[in-house]
Amino acid sequence: MAFDDTGAEVRVPSTVDRVVSLVPSLTESVAATGKLVGATDWCSHPADLDVVRVRGTKNPDIERIVALRPDVVLANAEENREPDLEALRRAGLAVWVTRIETVAAAFTSLARMFEHACRGPEPAWLERAREAWDLPEPEARRTAIIPIWRRPWMVVGRDTFTGDVLRRLGVDNLYGDHPERYPKIPLDELVAKNADLVVLPDEPYAFNENDGPECFGRSALVSGRLLTWYGPSMVEAPATLRESLAR
Repeated sequence: MAFDDTGAEVRVPSTVDRVVSLVPSLTESVAATGKLVGATDWCSHPADLDVVRVRGTKNPDIERIVALRPDVVLANAEENREPDLEALRRAGLAVWVTRIETVAAAFTSLARMFEHACRGPEPAWLERAREAWDLPEPEARRTAIIPIWRRPWMVVGRDTFTGDVLRRLGVDNLYGDHPERYPKIPLDELVAKNADLVVLPDEPYAFNENDGPECFGRSALVSGRLLTWYGPSMVEAPATLRESLAR
């Protein structure tokens, strides 16, 4: 018996051989274990992933997941809808829910997930990620806004993994104290903030050099996977993001 990140008691079998992941970053995290049998259509890493697809994070195919007979289903409190997770529980499946809002929480959550939900050893990349994020305090700090969508414009708000990633790299989110986690903000207000930097990830909205930077002053296009995913990408994220933010 174990408790997931939400405090829910989860009856995970003593041996876990079949895992379904409903979160792209968790899919990448457990893919190398050889236990993964199902993942969402949005799970793009690793590139050679060959498992049954179960639709999206917000509309998983419950019947297909049940048919896969997983020992555990991995989910996330932000990425997945509670009605879908409850439907899986009613079908008799063990559902392990992560909740990750900081880099430190990612390390703790992932370690617990491998131990209690996957019933396996901690992967070597997790320790490498801890080492990569053992950073000195940045000598200088900048302010930023981080759009994640346009039409309407939405930005990163309070209590997010993304915000903590940038904070550790010396970039402070100007909407970090907003009441909402992903507020809708009019473009004229974003521009009026006069942030030192506008950070434009390529997911969930695919900002690129021709779509997004024209609306602001200084902006930085970055990998959404490195900015928002908690998994093996955390090993390379600090160095690569720092380089992207400095351009």
